[in-house]
Amino acid sequence: MASKVVICVIFIFDLIAFGLAVAAERRRSTGVVKPDQYDERTYCVYNSDISTWYGVGGFLFLLASQALVMAFTRCLCCGSVLKPGGSRVWAIILFFICWVTFLIAEACFLAGAARNAYHTKYRGYFSMHDLSCETLRKGVFAAGAAFTVFTLILNLFYYTCYAKAKQDRGNLLPK
Repeated sequence: MASKVVICVIFIFDLIAFGLAVAAERRRSTGVVKPDQYDERTYCVYNSDISTWYGVGGFLFLLASQALVMAFTRCLCCGSVLKPGGSRVWAIILFFICWVTFLIAEACFLAGAARNAYHTKYRGYFSMHDLSCETLRKGVFAAGAAFTVFTLILNLFYYTCYAKAKQDRGNLLPK
């Protein structure tokens, strides 16, 4: 039987990661071109970097959730033999799919946080209209949020299928 406490903790961690991803998307850094007061150069001035930290927080909560699932299922490959049948097959399929969605979500968090933290410096002698301040593309953290939801759903199904297949493994022992 799947532990309700484990399911709740996984759900809460992934919900926090989702919330941080949405907050990071809404608070992405923006840049404004400003003229230098000492010469004819222009440069970019960026607002708060809080979005980077939201992205890192989402990364860490999603990582903790995945680590928790893998610890309780022993990463599917370690531990006792599972009962043959539909639950074991689904557990194996969901194991691989949840790892794919997890890696995509983490890549979005990591790339978004790194790109959001990158700020351009002086660009040279350009007019203020020719210079654009590079910022994170819209939707990177939103993609991370979407894949966090996919990871949550797949991890919960994987964990319950694993628990169901593990529950009846006693029938495999010789009599």
